[in-house]
Parts: sequence; structure tokens; C-alpha cells
Amino acid sequence: MPESEQIVIEKKCFHCGDKVDAMPYVLDNHNFCCLGCQTVYQVLNESDLHNYYRYNPHPGKSQKGAKTDLSYLDEPNIIAKLVDYKDEDVTMITFYIPVIHCSSCIWLLEHLYKLHAGIKSSQVDFMKKQANIAFRHQEISLRKLVELLMQIGYEPKITLQDVVKERKKLNQRGLIAKITVAGFCFGNSMMISFPEYFGMNAFEQQYASFFGFMNLAFGIPVLLYSASDYFKSAWLSLRQKRLNLDVPLALGIFVLFFRSAFEVLTQSGPGFIDTLCSLVFFILIGKWVQQRTYYHISFERDYRSYFPVAVTVIEEKREKPIQIADLEVGQRILVRNNEIIPADAILLKGNASVDFSFVTGESKAVDKTLGEIIYAGGRQIGEAIELEVVKPVSQSYLTKLWNNESFKTQEKKFDTFIDFISKYFTVALISIAVVAGVFWFVGGDSSKAWSAFTAVLIIACPCALALSSPFTLSAALSIFDRNKFYVKNTEAVEQLSAINCVVFDKTGTISSPKSSLMLFEGELDDEERSLVSSVCRNSNHPLSREIVKWIGDTSILSADTFIEISGKGMEARFDTVEVRIGSASFLGIRNNYQDGSVVYIMVNEVVKGYFTLEQSWRDGLIEVVGTLNKEEYDLHLISGDNDRRSDVLKLIFPETARLLFNQSPSDKLRQIGFWQERGKQVCMLGDGLNDAGALRKADLGIAVSDDINNFSPGCDAILDGDSFAKLPSFLAFAKDSVQVIHMSFAISLIYNVVGVSFAVQGTMSPLFAAILMPISTVTIISFTSLMTRWFARQRELLFKVS
Repeated sequence: MPESEQIVIEKKCFHCGDKVDAMPYVLDNHNFCCLGCQTVYQVLNESDLHNYYRYNPHPGKSQKGAKTDLSYLDEPNIIAKLVDYKDEDVTMITFYIPVIHCSSCIWLLEHLYKLHAGIKSSQVDFMKKQANIAFRHQEISLRKLVELLMQIGYEPKITLQDVVKERKKLNQRGLIAKITVAGFCFGNSMMISFPEYFGMNAFEQQYASFFGFMNLAFGIPVLLYSASDYFKSAWLSLRQKRLNLDVPLALGIFVLFFRSAFEVLTQSGPGFIDTLCSLVFFILIGKWVQQRTYYHISFERDYRSYFPVAVTVIEEKREKPIQIADLEVGQRILVRNNEIIPADAILLKGNASVDFSFVTGESKAVDKTLGEIIYAGGRQIGEAIELEVVKPVSQSYLTKLWNNESFKTQEKKFDTFIDFISKYFTVALISIAVVAGVFWFVGGDSSKAWSAFTAVLIIACPCALALSSPFTLSAALSIFDRNKFYVKNTEAVEQLSAINCVVFDKTGTISSPKSSLMLFEGELDDEERSLVSSVCRNSNHPLSREIVKWIGDTSILSADTFIEISGKGMEARFDTVEVRIGSASFLGIRNNYQDGSVVYIMVNEVVKGYFTLEQSWRDGLIEVVGTLNKEEYDLHLISGDNDRRSDVLKLIFPETARLLFNQSPSDKLRQIGFWQERGKQVCMLGDGLNDAGALRKADLGIAVSDDINNFSPGCDAILDGDSFAKLPSFLAFAKDSVQVIHMSFAISLIYNVVGVSFAVQGTMSPLFAAILMPISTVTIISFTSLMTRWFARQRELLFKVS
């Protein structure tokens, strides 16, 4: 009997919620609308994933309908265009899955490894509806993976176009639809509410009840559709035991509707539906503007901005540096030792040993054979290699590295202003509402207690505060981009404002590779010049590049072996000839030239001479150091070079600065940690090569770049060498941007204090709320936009167009 009762009561499919026919599919006392839904339930249950149904009722997608033909996923050339990364064992791919809609979806998709042992990991981006999956292609093919996703109801949308851009447009269309609904309801509810605001005559009074119910009808789609994202965000935040600003925002929207519905249904007042519609309309407009801003900046950064560096292209047997944005499919490129491969390409020449730690997290170098595809994001370890580009930079895996938070260490987690405020705002808001309600209730006026409690939650809505930070910081990112300073994200802008200690590298950072004089003492014949140039050509160190320039055009030889030891030197073998280039200690000889940066040349154990580099300082170095010193930054220098010209540097840097020379990469790392342990917020400026560890360790790492591909995902920003003199302005403008956020918070607080002072008295009128809430939002948006641009002009980072 109990079993039959359960079958009769359950009218909907246990998996997808669709209506069940007269002859249902039954399993474990649950009804299913079709065999497909039953199969999904069975698969999940057998894989110990039954918790999928615990988070939400009927979370799945109906399995009715024709199955998609996936035979095209067996074609290698199509697979190559779809995957993000592939090596001998692991393939990584990002799917766009439109049906992701709740926490159960996230939970199931992040536990895919329980469904198949070949799936290593999966991560879900709920807002973008993306799932990044890493799988062992020898155990499960791409087609089988997609079939598995379809089997459990999460069919990915697969196209051969740039789906990232397409998804943004789709998401924005959804947002525009919500804005349209909110705007339509806002306009009509405001029109209906005018007679209430300005006093209705006897004729209009007859329709007051009718107008109220019409307003309530306009409020329902705004609550359930237009404002739905805020309720989802608030719920996810509470599930994670965090309080973000969407919690009080959602609470304010709900209370607005609940009180309005109560007043309309009991005919005790007109309600606040027009205020509700205007609030949702304006915050959605703000969200749309923010997304447009982020999309525009992201588009620029994807295609030309966050790589202000060059890649070496081989044209007609000549090497030519070009902007990475100009790199095209079919071009032949040269990638030197320690350079990152900028786009997916086929290996044409050389011995490739690629470190994919930026992609996979494993530092083991992978050897590649001629004709094999090498995916973007790997760093070549060894001799220079030549490749042919097969996929545009914009579609390669490298474009995802810049925004991948897994490259940031946990120690670099920075508590932003909004994160800090959101911890206390909700608690303070609810506390004031409860106190006001209790005060009037104890005083014997239960009507005012209800009015005061709900009015506080309505009027103190944090929509203006929620918009101030993203609007300000996204505008700051745009200003930085215009000045060739490419900051990773808005959080890094706030971190930049907190810096109080600036540490410089020397070679390639405060000295300019573009203006230097290379001198050679010794003799090199034509063959030896060719050998030296061929060895140095493999390296990306500034000194090696200068030696190649000094030697000029010569025949290039392919080395049998090549090794570079960071900060020391290189050695290579050409048939029977061994060439070693580097410091005296690396070559095992005595340094007879003590006063300078010396690079010795040894061929078959015979010293042929040495290079010395007279490198000039970057334009504006003295002004940069002087300005930062006046603004009370702690300034230091850490260099892997010797202490030559230290007398000059002591005149440039203040007496309190520590000037450390002959520092290895590990020494730099330890020194950064030393200052951090003493409470300093450290900004490290390096050339991105030997300084990779220090850039990652510092609270903010800035890679200074001229015309070499030294991008490191561990850094927080890239500074074009031409903009080095603007460094004090960048630091000051970051502080200005945070100041704008603080000022906009103060303005928002003033609005809230004024509103709450009326709300706690239980005398807040619908007209008052309808005027105050949208005007506060418009004020904050206008203030942040205008003040950010004003500060940019004050710092000479933005000029009026003549």
C-alpha cells in the first residue's frame, strides 16, 4: 500500500519535473516521464551522486527528444580546433552549457570524475555557464565525454566559431530582456501611481483599488524575472556562509514587493511597486553598463593590450619583431629559451622541450617532435625553435592564462573595500530594522512597528554602493590601458593603492635595453662570430639580445645541445665545437675586468674575449625615484648583476634604500618575503625573466617589457618600458580610484541616513522612496565616472581631445 500511495501522489518526473503520463516509468518509488530521465537517475545513483537531488527538487533536464549526431567529434582536425590544450595524457576543454541553472548543476558537473575514471577534474563558472574539464583522452574520448554530459542532461553548445564572444552577446541579450521588462513595468507603474502622489479627486479615488492591483501585476514579473539573478546570487552566497552585497539587495527587493502586496491586498495603502520597478530597472542598467565596459576592456586586452610585447617572426630568412596582436596564422615564428609560446603552432625546426607548468601545474618539461602541435602557454626550455602558427592568438589557450586565478598564491588574497563593507552592511541594516520595529512594537503601535521594520530594509538598499566599486575600477582599468599599463583585474587596482614598498630590478627594468653600448675586448673570426650569435640567439636575456645585435647578420647554426642556467650563462655544442658564454665564475676563470658587466666567450676551453655593456638608465628614472621617495614609499633595488655603477645608484636612490647586487632568483624571493614579514605591502618591478619568482611572491608584481616576449602569468600587471616614467602617476591614480570609492560610499551613506531617519519613524511615503532610491543610484554612477576621469587628468593620464 505505501508504495502505491507514493506513485499516486507523485505527479511530476522526479528528475526533470515534467508532467508524468498515465503509464510512468518507476524506479525506487520515483516516477519518471521517460526512459531517459530514469536512466540518468540510475546512473547518478549507481555512481553515489544521489545528493544531486538534495539541493533542488527536479533539477535535471528532460531527456525526451532526438539525440544529436556527434560523429564529427571523431575527426582529429575538428578536435584540434575545439580543445584548449592537449598533451600525451591530458586534454583540457571549455564547454558552454546553457542549461546550467542551479547549485545542483554546479555540484554534479564538478563531480564528473565519479561518473568516469578518465575525467581528472572539472570546474564550473556559474555566471558564464562554462565548464572547464580536464580528461585523459586515452581513457575517454572527446565524443564519449560529450555523450556522457548529454546522458546526464547537460548537453554543451559546440560551434567552431569564437563562442566566447558569442556567449557574451547571448548573456547580454538576456540582460537586455530583463531590462526591457523592468523598464516597461516601471514606466506603467509610475504612470498609474501619479494620481496617488499628487492627490486623487473623487472620480479617480474610485479606481484606487484597481490601480493598486494593476501595480501589483506589474511587480510580479519584475520580482520573478528581472530581479531573479540577485536572488540566486544571494542564495549561493548564504549557502557558502558569506555575505555579499546581493544579500541586502535581494532582501530589500523582496520586502518591497511583500509590503506592497500586503498594502494592496488589504487596501491599507498604495504600496511601493513603482519604487520596486525603478530600483530593479536602474541596477540592471548599471549592470548592463558594467558588462559593456568589462567586455570592451576584455576585448582590447584579449587581442592587443595585455601583451604589450613582441614576437619574433621569420620572413625571408630575416628575424623581425612584431606586435603579438599582428601575428597571423601561417607565419613562422622564433621562440627562444625561456620564452612563452604565444599561439598554437607546429614545430618546424629545433629541439622543443616545453614547460607547461602554467597550463597543467606540473613542471616536468615535455619533449616535442617535428611536425607536432605545441599549444600556447608553454615555455620553451633550451635552444631556440621555429614554429608555424596554426591558430590565432585570440583563440589560443594563452588568452585564458591572464585571467586564471589559479596562478595567484593564497598569500596574495586581498580583501577589497566592498568585501570588507559587505561583511558588516547586512548585519547593520537588519539590526537597525529590528531595533526600529521593536521600539514601536513595545510602544504599543504595531502598525508603525511593521512600517518601520520594512521601510528600513527598503530604503537602505545598497544598490548605489554595489555599483560604485565596479564602475570606478573598470574606468581605472581603461585609463591604465590607454597609458600602456596593463593591470590584470580590478582587485589588482586596489592592491596597487595599498603598496608602500617598491622594489626594482636593475637590468631591463631601470636600465633600458633600447639605449646601450656593447663593447668587445678580444678577437672573433667569422666562424666564431656565427657560433656566438647562434648560441645567444637561443636566449631571451637582454645581454644576449645585445650581443646578437652587435654581431649583426651572420649565418645561423643549429646547436646539437643547448643549456642556459638562469643568471649565470649558456653552453652549447655544435658537432665537435663547444661554446660557453657567461660570467667568469660560470666559465671557471678569473675575472680580469672587475669594473663592469662582463660576458666572457669561451670556444673549446679557450677564452676569446669578453663583452661589456654600457647600459643607460630609463628616461625619467631620477624623477620616478625622487617622486616615490617624497611620497614616503620604501624604495629598494635587487639585482642579479654586479655592483658596478653602485656609486651612481646610491646618488639616485635615497639613503634608506637597500641596494643588493649579485642576487640569485632565490635570493630575490627570500628578500621579498623578508620585507613582507615586516608588514610591508611590496610591489616588485622586474623584467619577467629571472624575476618570475619574485613577481609572484610580491603583493603586486609588475613585469616591465620593451620588445621581448617575457610575459609571466604570475605577474599582476605589465608595464610598457615607454611608460616607466609614469609609474608614480599610476600609483597615485590607484589611490585616487580607491578614494573615489570611499567618497561614493560616503555619499551613499548620506542618502541611506536621510532615508533611514524617515523609515525608522514609520512615516516613509511611496513617493519619497520612489524619488530617493533611483536618484541616489544615478548620483553615484555620475559621480564615480566624472571623478575618475577628473583624477586621471590631474595625474596627466588622460587628455582632452582637441
